[in-house]
Amino acid sequence: MADWNRTDLDAGLPPSPHSLILYAKPGCHLCEGLQEKLDLVAMSSDLRFTVEVRDITTQPEWMAAFEYAIPVLRYGLPDGREAPIARPSPRSTVVQLEQLLRRTFDTIDPSPAG
Repeated sequence: MADWNRTDLDAGLPPSPHSLILYAKPGCHLCEGLQEKLDLVAMSSDLRFTVEVRDITTQPEWMAAFEYAIPVLRYGLPDGREAPIARPSPRSTVVQLEQLLRRTFDTIDPSPAG
């Protein structure tokens, strides 16, 4: 599995246009499954994105917001806001997850709020 806190700059690549945030917690099999599928999408498609995994057990506000909903995938906007992403089914294939990400990337405006 990829190092999920790796950035494109660490790999000598230009910054990725898309930033994802995955709210998860240790021992969550659904979270691990989504991480693995995100890794496979990154390796097998032309989509460029970074993923920051946030352990909800480290922040009380994350725990309160996501305890019963993980894994939660969000789009990180440049100004620090987050946009929701439709929850992928645990049964989604890698291809279906890639399609969901393409639709998301096509519809979210990453420019800062004015």
